[in-house]
This record gives sequence, C-alpha cells and structure tokens, in this order.
Amino acid sequence: MPVFEYTALDGKGKNRSGIIDADSPSDARQKLKNSGFYPTSMKEAPDRLKNADSPGKIKNINFSSFFARVSPAEVSIMTRQLATLVGAGLPLVTALNSLLPQTPNPAFKRTLAQIKDTVVEGSSFAQALSQYPKIFSELYINMVKAGEASGAMEIVLDRLAELSEKQQALRNKIRSALAYPILMLLLGCAVLFVLMAYIVPNITSIFADMNKALPGPTVFLITFSGIIQSYWWAILLFIALIALILKQAVKTTKGKYYKDKIALKFPMVGTLVQKLAIARFGRTLASLVENGVSLIPALEIVRNIVGNILIADLIEEASEDIGKGEGLGNSLSRSNIFPPISIQMIQVGEQSGELEKMLNKVADIYEVEVESTVMGLTSLLEPIMILTMGVLMGFIVISILLPIFEMNQLIK
Repeated sequence: MPVFEYTALDGKGKNRSGIIDADSPSDARQKLKNSGFYPTSMKEAPDRLKNADSPGKIKNINFSSFFARVSPAEVSIMTRQLATLVGAGLPLVTALNSLLPQTPNPAFKRTLAQIKDTVVEGSSFAQALSQYPKIFSELYINMVKAGEASGAMEIVLDRLAELSEKQQALRNKIRSALAYPILMLLLGCAVLFVLMAYIVPNITSIFADMNKALPGPTVFLITFSGIIQSYWWAILLFIALIALILKQAVKTTKGKYYKDKIALKFPMVGTLVQKLAIARFGRTLASLVENGVSLIPALEIVRNIVGNILIADLIEEASEDIGKGEGLGNSLSRSNIFPPISIQMIQVGEQSGELEKMLNKVADIYEVEVESTVMGLTSLLEPIMILTMGVLMGFIVISILLPIFEMNQLIK
C-alpha cells in the first residue's frame, strides 16, 4: 500500500505533519478528514520497504531497504517517548502520530504509521503490534495486551521502556567489555598471518643454501610458513566453509541443543551464559506477572526468550508442574541450572505473595554478577592473549636464531 507524507491543519488551526498509508491520495485525504485533520499538501513517500509478499510478484532489490532495519534500541526509545506522551494524558492515536516526525528510521516510521492506522480502524494496540513480530517481541505484545485489559497502559509502557532500557544497557556493557579483547585477537591473527606469509619466508630463505640439517623448530616454521604462503586462500576458504556448516547446523533443533549444552558447560563462558539467562528469566517473568499476566502463560512467554534450549525445557517442565499444583521454586530446584540462592528467593516470594518482587531482586543480583563476570573474563583474556602472542613470537624468533647460532659455531 502506498505511503503519503502530508501537512495538515488540526481543529485548532495548527500545522501537523506525518505519514499515512492509503490506496490513493484521495483515500489518504479522506482518512485525514475522518481523523479531524485538513490536509494542505500531500505527496507519496519513497517506499523503501516494498517486498514480494504477494504470489507471483517479483521482488525489487533495494539496497537502502536492506540496511533499514529496526534495532532494539530504536524500539526502546520509541517506547519511552510513547510512555511519556500517554502518561501526559494524550490519546494513543495522537501520541503515535506525534512520534512519526521524530522517528528518523524510515522503516520504523512506516511501521508506526501502519500501527496507528490499524488502531484507528478499530483494532487494539496489541493486535496492531502483533502484525510485526520481527520488531515487537511476544513479551512486548503480551504486556501491552495486559495493559489494555487492566486500563493501565501508561504504567505498562513505562515498565516496558524500563525493561528495554535495562536490557539494552546490559547488552551494551557486555559488548563494550568484549570489544577490546576481540580487537586484540583480530589484530594478533593479522600480524601472525603477515609474519608467516611474507616476512618469515624472506628471512628463512638464507638457510636454503646451507648443506646442514636445520633444527626441528626451524624446519617446522619453514614448512608451516610455506603452507600459509602457498595455500592461504584454501585455508580461508576452509575456515569460511566450516563457519557456514556450523551456522546451518545450529539452525536445526539438534544443533541448537548441542550448542546450548556446550555453551553451559564451556569453562568460564558457561557461567556467564547461565547468569545472563537467569537474569533475563527473572526480569521478564516479574514484568509479566506485575502487569496481570498469569504465571503459566507468562512462563510460556519467558521460555521463548531465555536464549537457551536447556533452560527453556526446564521452564516448560516447571509450567507443567505448576499446572499440577506444584510451586515454581520446587520445580526449578530439580535441575542444577538455577543456583540455590535464586531458588530460595523464588520460594520466599511464593510463600509471601511477592513473587514479582523477588524475581526482580533475582534479576538485579544476576545482572550485577553478569557485569562482574564479563569484567573478570576480559581482565583474564587480555594477559592470556598477550602471553599467547609472546609465546608464538618467541617460537618464531628462536626458530630463526637457532640456525644462525649453529653457523657461528661452524665459523669458530
């Protein structure tokens, strides 16, 4: 459906601008008039997001649309702005319309315009959001649905914004902490490649005319350097092929299971994955329960966002046990994935009737532990990488110097 950019006057004579989707300019003008706006100008907006959803339609490739994705950070900012506008007393449609000029991403701007029009046509806000599952998560949609049912939309939007901001902040801290070690690793690999492919062969070529057996380390270095120099393209192709195979394998159910199992058992990384999943579990479940979603449906939603199949299966079992009358804490305690302290806090929350409060505390504890674990890992990775690079450089230097020392002994 075409999208039109418009300028219009509202009932008080103030200029308004935005975008609206309609079959034709006349339909767009009629939609605006029905909403109490009087259009003064209108033009069709560049539709960067058309795709070939209809059968038999050839998809037009537009590289600008490839990069026009909606990030979680943009959704978080929009939610905070919407919560502020709704909390100030603006109707939902008016608040959505006010957000359109402030949305720089054309993909997100189009989506918000379509959501607004869907709401105007009589659908609920949650129903409108559910048409865009790639942008709005199941958690987001269900919390909005609970807010509409309870009449506390501004509170729900505020909590959603807070939840999104906390998750985004945690994600940014992890990325920033891991950025330096990853950069060091890539630079180290690049330096070693240049040494082995170009510098080492030029230096070791002086040993070619020696009529004496070379030391074992030197022979290994020359052989390995020759392989990299001659077959570097095959090595890179092999690495890319292995990465592609692994990427396809983890898309299967069995592949995801083994990937998540290895991630939980992998030294140091397993602890981080476990704590991150528990923090996400606690924060999300608390937000859903606080906003009126019953425990079993809330667990079904949480199961899909924890990011680990083993933990998701454990949550599914807990949901079944709760349906049989058992407590959440007792059910989770059968596995060693949830630490005892988290189980005890959940059990206390169930007994005191403050489960959501305890779940938030569990999330607070493990979010802090995730940050400290990431800092500990990065502080440990840096000396390990430096030591590894030092050992490799030392081996290269010693392998080059050994024949030189033997030549000096022959001269003497």
